[in-house]
Amino acid sequence: MELELEGADLKAVLNRLRRAQGQISGVIRMIEEGRDCEDVVTQLAAASRALDRAGFAIIATGLQQCVTDMEAGRENGEDPEAMRARLEKLFLSLA
Repeated sequence: MELELEGADLKAVLNRLRRAQGQISGVIRMIEEGRDCEDVVTQLAAASRALDRAGFAIIATGLQQCVTDMEAGRENGEDPEAMRARLEKLFLSLA
């Protein structure tokens, strides 16, 4: 299953990843500066949420594409149960 991110989906995922990248850079800087533990953890949690949201957006797009492919009858030879198991594994990897 190939994932094709386009337009608004691509922009949203890239924005979330860039936000996480900035937050992680902030965490590194905060640690280097000896900042308060609570501030560091708060910033780290924000970065984690941004990464999770990007992952969920990617998975949602993948699910949408799978449904579209199945409805259009464009099966790639993969067993539907195997495809479902792969998507479930991806989804649970973010849980």
